[in-house]
Amino acid sequence: MSSRYPVVDGFEQSARQYDRLVGINPGYHRALRRSARRLHLPDSGRGLRLLDAGCGTGASTAALLRIAPHARIVATDASANMLAQAERKSWRDKVEFVHAPLDGLEEAGVRGPFDGIMAAYLLRNLSDPDAGLRVLRELLAPGARLALYEFSVRNRPVSRLVWSAVCWSVIIPAGELSTRGSGIHPYLWRSVLRFDSTEQLAARMRRNGLVGVRLGSMSGWQRGIVHTLTGKRPETAEA
Repeated sequence: MSSRYPVVDGFEQSARQYDRLVGINPGYHRALRRSARRLHLPDSGRGLRLLDAGCGTGASTAALLRIAPHARIVATDASANMLAQAERKSWRDKVEFVHAPLDGLEEAGVRGPFDGIMAAYLLRNLSDPDAGLRVLRELLAPGARLALYEFSVRNRPVSRLVWSAVCWSVIIPAGELSTRGSGIHPYLWRSVLRFDSTEQLAARMRRNGLVGVRLGSMSGWQRGIVHTLTGKRPETAEA
């Protein structure tokens, strides 16, 4: 287990119930597909190699596969139990799952370059987000995109209120009942409140070598709460 993943134990305990819990969220899978589309992958992914960093139980992997059905996808996660849930599902032979934290990918045999990377709800759970972004940047091919799909409510008073209301009325009661006190759902609420604003996250991406950073919003109750930020590795070292 990597020290960059301080909440892995919580995910290990909640893995079996995770898909059922996220199913409570209307539009969850549709929003992941929207985020994957923002990688702007050509020709349904033919000839491309993609990374799903922090794939969890495979929802983000399925979103990538839906958008790029002809791509080869490497999906990784630090939680063995979450990954086991993902592997139980039906996948095409172009999808490969690897158990490894972000800072242990090379040791696990996962090496770039990738033609696109998706990281859903990953960066917020790292103890060193800057180091994580540098790892992701180095795994990208020159000119390839990274899509961060993440909660961000800082400096958004209405969004913070909506997020807290949803957490304490639905997510925390349902989650803690089904996972018998793993603590992962109160952590989720707190971690989102403490995480970067979208402006701070965009600046963090630029500071760690990504260019062309753009912000994309979501619809429904997630508007102003969940976002996609995309950025590219420069085409050349001088860019």
